Amino acid sequence: MVAERLTAAGADVVRTGSRGMLWLEPLVEVETPAGRVGYGPVAPEDVDGLVAAGMLAAPERPTRRAETSDSPEGGRVVHPGPASPAIRHGESGVYLGLVEDLPWMRRQQRVTFARVGVVDPLSADDYVTHGGLTGLRAALRTSPTAVVEAVVESGLRGRGGAGFPTGIKWRTVLGAEADVKFVCCNADEGDSGTFADRMLIEGDPFTLIEGMTIAAHAVGATEGYVYLRSEYPDAVETLTAAIGVARERGWLGERILDSDLTFDLHVRVGAGAYICGEETSMLESLEGKRGQVRAKPPIPALEGLFGRPTVVNNVLSLASVPAILADGAASYAALGVGRSRGTSVFQLGGNVARGGIVETAFGITLGELVEDLGGGTASGRPARAVQVGGPLGAYLPVEKFDLSMDYEAFTEAGAMLGHGGIVVFDDTVDMAAMARFAFSFCAEESCGKCTPCRVGAVRGVETIDRIRTGQDREKNLVLLEDLCELMTDGSLCAMGGLTPMPVRSAVQHFGEDFTR
Repeated sequence: MVAERLTAAGADVVRTGSRGMLWLEPLVEVETPAGRVGYGPVAPEDVDGLVAAGMLAAPERPTRRAETSDSPEGGRVVHPGPASPAIRHGESGVYLGLVEDLPWMRRQQRVTFARVGVVDPLSADDYVTHGGLTGLRAALRTSPTAVVEAVVESGLRGRGGAGFPTGIKWRTVLGAEADVKFVCCNADEGDSGTFADRMLIEGDPFTLIEGMTIAAHAVGATEGYVYLRSEYPDAVETLTAAIGVARERGWLGERILDSDLTFDLHVRVGAGAYICGEETSMLESLEGKRGQVRAKPPIPALEGLFGRPTVVNNVLSLASVPAILADGAASYAALGVGRSRGTSVFQLGGNVARGGIVETAFGITLGELVEDLGGGTASGRPARAVQVGGPLGAYLPVEKFDLSMDYEAFTEAGAMLGHGGIVVFDDTVDMAAMARFAFSFCAEESCGKCTPCRVGAVRGVETIDRIRTGQDREKNLVLLEDLCELMTDGSLCAMGGLTPMPVRSAVQHFGEDFTR
């Protein structure tokens, strides 16, 4: 492997999280006084040639910002400036120049992901050196009410899909009377094309721990749980180890950082049910029950885990909190547009040339993400559709590429941002088949508690099959819309309520696929 070969060559190798430039991985960064110089993608057989060419004897200061050109791999090859070391992309790998100067990195505003790919994920000292605990220390110097109001003023909204204001939820839990309160992190990241929760937990777990501890101080909680999906074994291992380190350093447990705060964290591994991404189903699973949706009210902020007031937030929501407390609510609120404040972590996947993680302020357009940062399709064919927000999100045509990536703009367009997943399809996609998939996915993953979702999804598959085979097509298209309306209005939770969104958008924007 690359790490072993570099170690054998005399390098001090530290495995970090991913920078999110997945098409350039394995990515090797060499620390220099001027910053980190990148090489990638590096295969094990490239290492000897790179070392012989001077990789480990990097210059003190690369002299100019890297220039870029199209690469045959569909990404961007970064050519060194004329005074840079004599390592060129070729048989012995790719010299990228300063990582922070790469176009992909320059376009971003990393807040939540500021340390991911930079720090050793399990080094407490590395975490503190790069600004960790600044937010928690600031929170502990002020009252719980002041912390809650700072989160309200920041404009932070839930990054798990619903976009509900985080501070309002915390304010409700703070005001609730109870002998015990909980903080629960929903890390059951099951949407197609999403991987930000996993990358943050594997690359910077202490940020999540710090965010949950700040939440505990803000609402008066003493115990917290991270509900993490079983499909992420490396994330489970990393987070469990990080919690152990945090306890040893006094960041969890009694009298945290010599304050009056007592709070501890536990990891609970889910069994792979998509429905447990819904907050009340997750709480049922945490209590040892079958993951089924609860009727609301009461809301979890008043009667959540074991009937106690509970903060339930997504990984990215909680991981955004330390920066808000460290730099101030106004600094975070200064980013974004309208009522969509701060940054969002977008995940580019599917048929895209440059897939990966992009963190930027709300307001970037869908086209900038797909065409500029993503480089268009991996197949080289024209893009035809993009699904944003997971398997329950709308399918948007290229005519919507000027759409601003913010909550209000997407709502107005009949779509949703969800967890920020963006899945790209080229012009070979059959959108009637994708609409059918939405119903079949719902039928497979429904908890079965309510009839509109449980039965409606099955009937949806049957109706689309009749449309695709030409059986009373017009009549069944009307029936399909009636079914979508029923599921939207009658389902108990978003599983059934949002399944019609991809179906309706496919019919609206790609109607020709239903009439062939």
